[in-house]
Amino acid sequence: MGAALLVVAGGTCGQSDGLTRTLVGRADVSVPGREAVVARVEVAPGAVAGRHVHPGDEISYVLEGETEVLIDGQPPRVVKAGESFVIPAGIVHDARNTSDAPVRLVGVFVVEKGKPLAAPAP
Repeated sequence: MGAALLVVAGGTCGQSDGLTRTLVGRADVSVPGREAVVARVEVAPGAVAGRHVHPGDEISYVLEGETEVLIDGQPPRVVKAGESFVIPAGIVHDARNTSDAPVRLVGVFVVEKGKPLAAPAP
């Protein structure tokens, strides 16, 4: 996210250096005007996502490695393989990989249709 995840297009979502998001699925959900977007995410060693927001909830599960999740107004939280985190819609957050190994996770975003998946924090 440094430049932030801005749009889901084709198979790869917008991303910053050291962070890749690959779209693996999207479908309507039971809430009118919303959809679920599923992405495979990899954060390179030392990479930072960049402060950003989503137009819906983010639910992520760490497959490999560990990441530090930074949510405005909360202390930093380290999330390791086998753990998950949830970021509510519109909450400014960031993540960074402080390890020497890549972090791999699955992110599910339940977002407003037609809006960019994420935007830089205001």
